[in-house]
Amino acid sequence: MIEEHKFAPFVRILGKGKTGTRSLTREEAAEAMGMILDKNVRPEQLGAFLMLLRVKEEAPEELAGFADAVRTRYAVGRRIDTDLDWSTYAGKKNRHPWYLLVALCLASHGYKIFMHGAKGHTPGRIYLEDMLSLFKLQPCAAWDEVETELARVGFAYMSIDNFCPPLGEIIQLRSILGLRSPVHTLCRMLNPSEAPNSIDGVFHPAYGPMHQKTAQLLGEQRNLTVKGDGGEAEIRPDAECLLQWVEEGELVEYEWQRIVAKRFVKEDKLDPQTLLSVWQGETRHEYGEKAILSTLAVVLRLLGEDGEVDDLLKRAEILWQTRKIDLF
Repeated sequence: MIEEHKFAPFVRILGKGKTGTRSLTREEAAEAMGMILDKNVRPEQLGAFLMLLRVKEEAPEELAGFADAVRTRYAVGRRIDTDLDWSTYAGKKNRHPWYLLVALCLASHGYKIFMHGAKGHTPGRIYLEDMLSLFKLQPCAAWDEVETELARVGFAYMSIDNFCPPLGEIIQLRSILGLRSPVHTLCRMLNPSEAPNSIDGVFHPAYGPMHQKTAQLLGEQRNLTVKGDGGEAEIRPDAECLLQWVEEGELVEYEWQRIVAKRFVKEDKLDPQTLLSVWQGETRHEYGEKAILSTLAVVLRLLGEDGEVDDLLKRAEILWQTRKIDLF
């Protein structure tokens, strides 16, 4: 008699049909993800598991359990001195990644910003990792490099491929499966540097509460999920933006109002050099500069700045105008 594979029960829980299917408990999710990370599942099991979760839609308890397994196996082993964990996994399609300039601006004023993400999983998108060399930066391959860069310039980026390689491999299955998997959500929630503040973006509004509740389950005290441009944590200046917070462990939600009445036309071609030119003050870009100010104002709020929207925007303007251009 053939013995059942130890991972089979987790696939069965998710695939028993409309009446028999249920979500995994946090403990079950941790065990299942542990087996995946340890390479103790067959490829067909992994594909079935990921797509059944996708159809059902992952629950916050499942994502928290997955994160538990990742943190157990891939913990840094020490606290990294950071102010903000910023996840960037979607890539940009119709706009430049203006949020990178927000991070660099904050870093130039003494904040320590750690970004993590992935690239290449969806054709036709610009990924932040590919923009770093424009600013004399390189992705970090190890945590000691992260610490060095944070001390040197206040900004560091590491790919998921380096701090949790199995998840990086799963993200690249997007072109094979035809869909993003729950791992795309999971990676956004990891906060591997254990920063006191964290921010992530979503494209589909339904995913916002999922991120918010997962952050709460994981014990995040200050987290912000943004329905941002292209699924990244970047505020559109010409549209209302839903902000979903965890503030001191409590859930809060409200809209950030547009700061420009007109709608901007999407750009036909995205030249990465535009980012550098705007950073250096050589080029004016109306949409880009408004997106920078809006995003910077929201992030200041996340970092603990008080005040009304107009006050935050004024502070953002001052920080942007006094950024240390030569640092990057």
